[in-house]
Amino acid sequence: MLPLAQFGRTGHQSTRLVFGAAGIGSMSQERADQTLAMVEAAGINHIDTAASYGTSEDLLRGFLATRRERYFLATKTGERTGDAARAELERSLVRMGVGSVDLIQLHNLVEADEWEVAFAPGGAVEALVRARDEGLVRFIGVTGHGVRIPGMHLRSLDRFDFDSVLFPYNHALLCDAAYRTDVERLRELCASRGVAVQTIKSIARGRWQPDDDRPRFSWYEPLTDPGAVLRAVHHVLGQDDLFLNTTSDATLLPLLLDAANAPLSPPTESEMNADIEHFGITPLFDGAALEVI
Repeated sequence: MLPLAQFGRTGHQSTRLVFGAAGIGSMSQERADQTLAMVEAAGINHIDTAASYGTSEDLLRGFLATRRERYFLATKTGERTGDAARAELERSLVRMGVGSVDLIQLHNLVEADEWEVAFAPGGAVEALVRARDEGLVRFIGVTGHGVRIPGMHLRSLDRFDFDSVLFPYNHALLCDAAYRTDVERLRELCASRGVAVQTIKSIARGRWQPDDDRPRFSWYEPLTDPGAVLRAVHHVLGQDDLFLNTTSDATLLPLLLDAANAPLSPPTESEMNADIEHFGITPLFDGAALEVI
């Protein structure tokens, strides 16, 4: 049975493995329905999508039509002005055929100029608060990629009391001392405020090599070795405050479910270092050239 935990201060007991619905964004309806049936059978009760995840929201519509009350439903807006964020939220509700979502998140809020627009009068934060007051959303979060994002989340939480954050978390990234320090500071603040902490890129192996012609179901190359996936998943779930969002490569969902259902055995630092060496794991982000995805 998948482990459960309180999702911050929302009052929801979420499975610590959250279904990242980017994984269905480019599928046919039939294939998406098969994947969602697997999600349902596994007992996952938290779905995380975004307006920008291809047709993910549209493909969720039929599934949610008879199951909405069973799921904590989260989506994201990449808009920064209030009017645009409100319009994108309303489109998301229509696409999914729902009257409200549990969580709306500001998607990848990392650039300083976009941050200023989002928090300014008439910006996205103000509009999402209004949507919350109107009952269109219950909670508001913020997400992001890259090594700068934990620091930006700290800045965002200083300006607004977000209910959740989302950022990359894996051993290769945490080998960067500055990144690890920012993550630790962010986790400490979130724990003190009851802010839910979601993680992504747990099973990332690195960026695809230009000459690698294998099928690509995510923008980065994931780990596929069952032992390595198990250790990567338990590296996250071994931390009581963290949730793990599944990869956009939905073919790996069975491996992730097996790992999350296995008796928890957090790997040692030496085991994670050995995986870096054996599988050639490299950080997805570096604060410079690799920040763009």
